[in-house]
Amino acid sequence: MVKVTVCIGSSCHLKGSRQIVEELQYLINKNNLGDYVDLGGTFCMGKCGSDGVSVTVDGDYYALKPENVMDFFSDVIVKKIPQ
Repeated sequence: MVKVTVCIGSSCHLKGSRQIVEELQYLINKNNLGDYVDLGGTFCMGKCGSDGVSVTVDGDYYALKPENVMDFFSDVIVKKIPQ
């Protein structure tokens, strides 16, 4: 199972964390990956900055912007799912 955690703290909320969570939920459901991806939220990850919303995938840190979710999903999340 791939564990994806999105920061929903105030700074990341202002940068679009809600849109990111909603888009990831949509993509997980659309691709029938609910049994393979565990999507969760957390408050501040302590990596606030201007780069984007803090996201971890299996412990690896990423800064994500709402407009990059689809590419991030296919380039990072899907590639971590065991075939």
